[in-house]
Amino acid sequence: MGFEFTLVDVFSDRPFGGNRLAVFPDAEGISETEMQSLAREFNFPETTFVLPPSDPSNTCRVRIFTPLQELPFAGHPTIGTAAVLASLGKGDAQRQFVLEEGIGPVSVAIDGRTVQLCLRSPEYETADETPPVDAITKALGLPPDSVAESFYASVGVRFCFVRLTDRDLVDRAVLDRAAWEAGVADGWSPHLYVFAEDDGDRSRLNARMFAPALGIDEDPATGSACAALVAAIAHRSPNQDATCHVQIDQGLAMGRPSSLEGTARKEEGRLAEVTVGGHATIIGNGVMTLPAI
Repeated sequence: MGFEFTLVDVFSDRPFGGNRLAVFPDAEGISETEMQSLAREFNFPETTFVLPPSDPSNTCRVRIFTPLQELPFAGHPTIGTAAVLASLGKGDAQRQFVLEEGIGPVSVAIDGRTVQLCLRSPEYETADETPPVDAITKALGLPPDSVAESFYASVGVRFCFVRLTDRDLVDRAVLDRAAWEAGVADGWSPHLYVFAEDDGDRSRLNARMFAPALGIDEDPATGSACAALVAAIAHRSPNQDATCHVQIDQGLAMGRPSSLEGTARKEEGRLAEVTVGGHATIIGNGVMTLPAI
């Protein structure tokens, strides 16, 4: 049986940049085991499978798989899937979508070539424990004094955020899997998101993300991390009402430049909304043939 798929480069306005994604826009008939096998076969950071919605008022249900496991939410698969659905004429006339994901409904809007997801009143999660900075610097091959701060945060996927003292250190990071397994893999989050400010501009960041636990040694663009990071910035703000914005350059060291924009709004001390946006470029289509079982 043949199933059509579309290839998308997400968080890039041109082919062969950003983060790769394979989307199966009509995945009825593909089993969960086959979904995981297909994600492993493509070996992209994520592959998505579009199914009929549980609630008919929503656009569809989306399942997201890395080469090793299913995720409840991820940014670039959400944005890329919406771009594919729009290309197929799905969604409403205003190019608005509501995708059912593991964390609940996710709203997505398309304006021209810009795609923006929105999490309303997201569940923000952090940990009381402090990330093991010594183990992190060993896992990344960086000097012991290279970390300005480190913290955990999540709005669907957990990350260990590592702010470095200098932008050049971001490019110098090299994952040592043995050191990562020994000191980082069993933490609250094993996914290391390293970043630094761009020439003193606190809202412009250069970042990289290492997630071998998901089968992704390095990710060229990580929308869920952008969401969690800007949410953490808003959450940690001393103001009861705050709007925080970040613009993130990622994937440069991999030769897949990516641009992400994130905004978080806090009202009366509670996280009210998080948005993540960027471009999505469709680069091809095909058919995957699955043997009848």
